[in-house]
Amino acid sequence: MRPAFRMAVEDDLIRKNPFDRELATVLINDSVSREAVTPRQERLFLEFIKNDKHYSQYYKGRYILFKTGMRVSGFCGLTLSELDMKERKIHIDKQLQRTREGNYIIADTKTTCGERYLPMMDGVYQCFQKLIKKRKKQKVDPMIDGKAGFLVLDKNGMPYFALHWEKRFEYALGKYNRTYREELPKITPHVCRHTYCSNMAKSGVSPKTLQYLMGHADIATTLNVYTHLKYEDVEKEMRELEKKLSGE
Repeated sequence: MRPAFRMAVEDDLIRKNPFDRELATVLINDSVSREAVTPRQERLFLEFIKNDKHYSQYYKGRYILFKTGMRVSGFCGLTLSELDMKERKIHIDKQLQRTREGNYIIADTKTTCGERYLPMMDGVYQCFQKLIKKRKKQKVDPMIDGKAGFLVLDKNGMPYFALHWEKRFEYALGKYNRTYREELPKITPHVCRHTYCSNMAKSGVSPKTLQYLMGHADIATTLNVYTHLKYEDVEKEMRELEKKLSGE
């Protein structure tokens, strides 16, 4: 019964799953420790989502979160006017949140450095193109604190907020782990953010560039909290440095 009600909630046919316990809050607790997933785990999860009959409808949003590192509330707050499809730039300047009382509000970015432009790589650009094309024209576009044109809307024409994505990640991951013997670790929108940061660090992106991409006010946050380098990563970099110094 629970999976059937779960899908009904995801498709916005009912508002609440009677078999799910109520969440204590709709805001994400950033104090919880999160680990980045490996490139292989990211690939397996995205491929599963893309090929799943039900969850494929959420593939584009998940891909964007993995490949941009933006906060999920920032992604939910995006409107059509903040997507420069000609120059392939994303303007992050706000967050969309929903209060305990069910009110939608526009909030400032988490830090003063949170307002920024992100480049769209090819895969991200294609996903945004598809989201824009799929977006149904509304008779009356929802207006929240003077903002309209939100990118992803539910059945009632209201924009998705963080909890929508949190639950869809949870349900898809549950299905994956029930389907395959090799289970994946917990994957949430914020794990996507950690994973992006780790991938950028491992690929050689400079700390200051990475700080800008992540929107962190303090570079210590970028280096100490969001990058999950393991011994193998350090060893690989030292081997490469040794080759350069020896002239090989």
